[in-house]
Amino acid sequence: MARRFSTPTEIERFIKELIEKMTLEEKISQLCSIPSTKLLDENNEISYEKMSQYLQNGIGQITRLAGSRDINPKKVAELANRIQKFLVEETRLKIPAIIHEECLSGLMASKATVFPQAIGLASTWNPTLIKKMTTVIRRQMRAIGAHQGLSPVLDVARDPRWGRVEETYGEDPYLVASMGKAYIEGLQGDDLSNGVIATPKHFAGYSFSEGGRNVAPVHVSKRELREVFLFPFEVAVRCANAVSLMNAYHEIDGIPCATSRELFTDILRREWGFKGFVVSDYGSIEQLYSFHKVAVDKRDAAIQALEAGIDVELPEMVCYWKPLLEAIDEGLISETVLDQAVSRVLRAKVLLGLFDNPFVDTENVLNVFDTPEDRRLALEIARESIVLLKNDNILPLRKDIKSIAVIGPNASTTRGLLGDYTFAVHLALNYDTTPTVSILEGIKNKVSPNTKVYYAKGCGIADTSTEGFKEALEVAEKAEVIIAVVGEVSGLGDRGITGEGRDRASLDLPGVQKEMLKQLFKTGKPVILVLVNGRPLAIGDIVDKCAAVIEAWLPGEEGDNAVADVIFGDYNPSGKLPISFPKSVGQIPVYYNRKVSSFRNYVFQDSKPLYPFGFGLSYTTFEYRNLIIKPEKVNVGGKIEILFEIENTGDLEGAEVAQLYIQDEFASVTRPVKELKGFAKVYLKPGEKKTVKFILYMEQLAFYDRFMRLIVEPGRFNVMIGSSSEDIRLKGHFEIIGEPKVIYRRNKLLTTVKIF
Repeated sequence: MARRFSTPTEIERFIKELIEKMTLEEKISQLCSIPSTKLLDENNEISYEKMSQYLQNGIGQITRLAGSRDINPKKVAELANRIQKFLVEETRLKIPAIIHEECLSGLMASKATVFPQAIGLASTWNPTLIKKMTTVIRRQMRAIGAHQGLSPVLDVARDPRWGRVEETYGEDPYLVASMGKAYIEGLQGDDLSNGVIATPKHFAGYSFSEGGRNVAPVHVSKRELREVFLFPFEVAVRCANAVSLMNAYHEIDGIPCATSRELFTDILRREWGFKGFVVSDYGSIEQLYSFHKVAVDKRDAAIQALEAGIDVELPEMVCYWKPLLEAIDEGLISETVLDQAVSRVLRAKVLLGLFDNPFVDTENVLNVFDTPEDRRLALEIARESIVLLKNDNILPLRKDIKSIAVIGPNASTTRGLLGDYTFAVHLALNYDTTPTVSILEGIKNKVSPNTKVYYAKGCGIADTSTEGFKEALEVAEKAEVIIAVVGEVSGLGDRGITGEGRDRASLDLPGVQKEMLKQLFKTGKPVILVLVNGRPLAIGDIVDKCAAVIEAWLPGEEGDNAVADVIFGDYNPSGKLPISFPKSVGQIPVYYNRKVSSFRNYVFQDSKPLYPFGFGLSYTTFEYRNLIIKPEKVNVGGKIEILFEIENTGDLEGAEVAQLYIQDEFASVTRPVKELKGFAKVYLKPGEKKTVKFILYMEQLAFYDRFMRLIVEPGRFNVMIGSSSEDIRLKGHFEIIGEPKVIYRRNKLLTTVKIF
């Protein structure tokens, strides 16, 4: 494809000249999006009349052409071409549109590959796999003419009551940042003209809402906001070069994020140097008027949002059309502010190559959707996402075991394997859009021909009826072992127990699932518990009676095979928890990197989690040894090397996630008991050993002091190498010497990792 622009200067000159030609209506149109459904008739055909109505002045974006209706990918590509053809042939300035889609766990479209939900992706602790995944998503999106994905979710999740925990990478800012960086790099690619714009969200602090309730106020100090909740976004912008960002719905100290100039102008653009464009979360600008009541009308909402730094209104033109037009006509907002936002949108379109060629080849679209290679990757990720939480030497099961009872509401369903932003779940479709089978079928496909596999549902996900208990107990009595597949079901609104807007006051198993399990325990048969869920559950009163516990999360289209592979030993589990499991809901928040004062016990319970951050078992064993830290003393602007060996001391090949934690012994403000500052996933054959080297930069240890200066302070720092945040295998220390150093812009945000 011939490139129209060869230098940044040419791009900026083109944008300036184009803006000078634009009418006010044409400018504002570039800050708007139109839902694809408004351009389609009831037969999913493009309406020329509707395009003439909505696109006459051009348009910034098209909302979810693939993700709003059940349309074949080839047809989506054809529709995209027709829209772009209208824009470049029927509008005055011939400006193509950006088409955006959802892609949290795969492109949210018919026939697209469905990968594990984000919380499962985080459990892999394998950024390389995530980058491979988003490379596939990029290929599928570009094939249908899509240019922007509204992912990843970089909210740091510390309250599992919040329904969107499943969409996150867990509770630790370093892990979230690392996984998010990989996601963005894979989606955008090396050249954006062949890439897809990533959209880290939700900026910022959205996950730490009052009571775990979606869009509720967030109570967070400026120090914690910057050190914890902004850190993944800083990495996304400064390390991964994210081209777009999305605001959050909530307020912080009375200021809704959609009107926060501090967030989108002062921090994002001035401090971090962000050069991309910001899109609004769906409806969040209008909510300034209708929900938060900080704007007196839609015009006021438009002014506040645009001046704060939000460039594009999604999903449709509500405040950024006539209300904004009136505001500029009346001199209530400067046209210079408008031009600045328009230039950001146009720059993105240039970088995407839309002015070179906005069309896609429609003949080979289906050839890039859910290929055998894509499914193998989905299986690999699903396998690595599974966390073995308990194993009383019962797993792996023999494939020639005589009999198995598979029981539970998530055993025989494919729906339960999918997260809230998968195509079938989000659109409430009653059929599978990609071939998927249940965990029950995965187990049946794995065992020997002579093995009897009995099944009973037992109960529903949230039903209160116990009528199915009788059948469940009958099949349990016939079997040597029970595999109980329980948990939640994901979806928006009343279609899910977990997912966006599905916040819970309890973290127990929903409905009568716990009661069913208690009945199964009474049979005396060993129970293998398989959890299919979107958030940590408080299952402390259950796990002691289980022979094994497997956390499968929402494992996607290959989840059935992945779970069966782990149960029967075809895959040695290597997943680690990206979020702590509480013993009870009353412990929340129970994240690992709290301050020392947060670990005081309750009257009848301690303050430690049931399963800690970073925890996960294997079918083999690993030994850590020979920790070397050099130099032992380093100046505030220096770096240290941390080396150690890991050996597989068991009989099976496997992978271990070695985790680096740092503790600042004394500081001018209180610091966490430990902080993750690096990790390495190491694959080892029996008897094999490898050396891990972490290169830690002292800038990474900077924090905000009592004067809100980002500072590196001298002092002693403890080094902890662990298999989890609580299972520390090696300890050492180093000392930072010299005078405190105030940092105005960190150049090093992530640890360098080498394995040899």
